Amino acid sequence: MRRSRQLGEQRILEMSERIAALERENRELEARLQALTEAAARNEALLRKTQRRELDLLRAGSLVQLLEQLIHGLGAAYQLDAVSLVLHDPQHEIRHLLSGDGLLREGLADVQFVETLVALAPQLAALERPWLGPYRTADHELLIPHATGLGSVALVPLLRGGQLEGVLVFGSRDSGRFTGELASDFLAHLGVIAGVCIENAVNRARLVRSGLTDFLTGFHNRRYLHARLCEELARAQRARQSVACLMIDVDHFKRINDRYGHLAGDTVLREVAQRIDAEMRVSDTGARFGGDEFAIVLPNGSVPDGAIVARRVLNAVCRSPINVMPAVAETMTLSIGVAAAAPGPETRDFKSLAERLMAEADAALYRAKGAGRNGVAVSESTVA
Repeated sequence: MRRSRQLGEQRILEMSERIAALERENRELEARLQALTEAAARNEALLRKTQRRELDLLRAGSLVQLLEQLIHGLGAAYQLDAVSLVLHDPQHEIRHLLSGDGLLREGLADVQFVETLVALAPQLAALERPWLGPYRTADHELLIPHATGLGSVALVPLLRGGQLEGVLVFGSRDSGRFTGELASDFLAHLGVIAGVCIENAVNRARLVRSGLTDFLTGFHNRRYLHARLCEELARAQRARQSVACLMIDVDHFKRINDRYGHLAGDTVLREVAQRIDAEMRVSDTGARFGGDEFAIVLPNGSVPDGAIVARRVLNAVCRSPINVMPAVAETMTLSIGVAAAAPGPETRDFKSLAERLMAEADAALYRAKGAGRNGVAVSESTVA
């Protein structure tokens, strides 16, 4: 009887222990379920946030707006301590497009344009998926140069056709924010979206400007100038008036490129274009004719009218130095040729007349250069 009671007590004890174990297991399962539920909620919130940010990128109306969304929009949305963007721009095309949009270089502090990505950070050579890990000065300082006190970073590749075209860099002072154990699928997806958006924005900017506009200076291009000149000649024929044409060459421009580099040369051309534009009438048409040569068409203009505008343009360019680099300025001069055409009532081939007018202005330009540059030469006769 006593033994039977002992066995019963032992079974009760064992059952109690089993129940306690089951209760512990149940609590652990509940805790795990709670953790998974919270993680799922965080992931869902992150997904919704990422989708909103991706929509913002897709809705960006210009290249400038897109870069602002990538830097400031993502930084605010993800509560990052630093964001930077490095873009592969070997031909300086993206920089030229941004300059034409009026985006100042100081407004691009967190965007870098490089000729070679690997030269900036050798580890980018193997970057095919997002890399998350601790911030290391030797590896990351050049990628995110304006940040201090970072603990961890995420490098998000921007791929196009299997080629790395840039990298989006997220920085956090929290050393546990970006670690190799974290899932990076959403970052990879964000990188794909960002890469496509950048490519589309560049293509849109290129298409808008390539047809009628010189992407460096914002002036019209040679194709547009020729078409506009034909229109003005036809209008001048009906009104029995003339059209003046100025051909403008920047003196010794090659010296700027050779001494300071092509970016400095681009700076000079943009500034010269702006100074020329400031001296033109609303009805005038300015164009970058090619290289360091510009042209202006003056509707209802004669050779004396063109000479007045030419001297005004010359003075505007040479009266003050142009900043070609920080703390470096150069005084630039121009050689300008002026000619005019007055279509007769029998003229029908305005294309040929436009070409003869430009050739006459160009001949005057070379006379100005032959006379020592920094001057204006005019045609002695009106093209008809």
